[in-house]
Amino acid sequence: MSISEDDLAVVTAQLGREPRGVIEVSYRTPDGLPAVIKTRPRLPDGTPFPTLYYLTDPRLTAEASRQESAGVMKEMTARLATDPQLAADYRRAHEDYLAERDAIESLGTDFTGGGMPDRVKCLHVLIAHALAKGPGLNPFGDESVALAAAAGLRGIAVPADWPDRLPPAAGQSAPDTTGEADPTGEAEQ
Repeated sequence: MSISEDDLAVVTAQLGREPRGVIEVSYRTPDGLPAVIKTRPRLPDGTPFPTLYYLTDPRLTAEASRQESAGVMKEMTARLATDPQLAADYRRAHEDYLAERDAIESLGTDFTGGGMPDRVKCLHVLIAHALAKGPGLNPFGDESVALAAAAGLRGIAVPADWPDRLPPAAGQSAPDTTGEADPTGEAEQ
């Protein structure tokens, strides 16, 4: 795994500084730019750096910040307390993140990032994880990417075929994204 000099120059321009501990570009936008980099668990100076996937594309970082400012994290965290399946899925994302990072180098901690698995603290981390791994692993990352797509980034910074997993309206359950019909017929009423 490595990063080309051209990609490193793009990421440096995106961040306004040279990135540290980069292993690879883990996600490119549909317009071809690096957007998520994978970093080593320790920086070159030995400092622990638990953020495995780092969001670099300014369009996506601005959108993550916009969502955070709009209160998306608070709503997501509240849903963890009331939806056991969502909590289990989020824990699974945390475990995957931790296992992947530990396969590179263990930091001797179960801290991953983004607040996983007990709360939602940083959408930048969750979006980066979702884009690097693809839809279906990190439920809140998936939702935030879907929100970014709906905000005009679909096909530009977000894959054109990213699933529409928008968060449910307050007091409603999550929408069915399986494509299966509701056997009770209640969804059509």
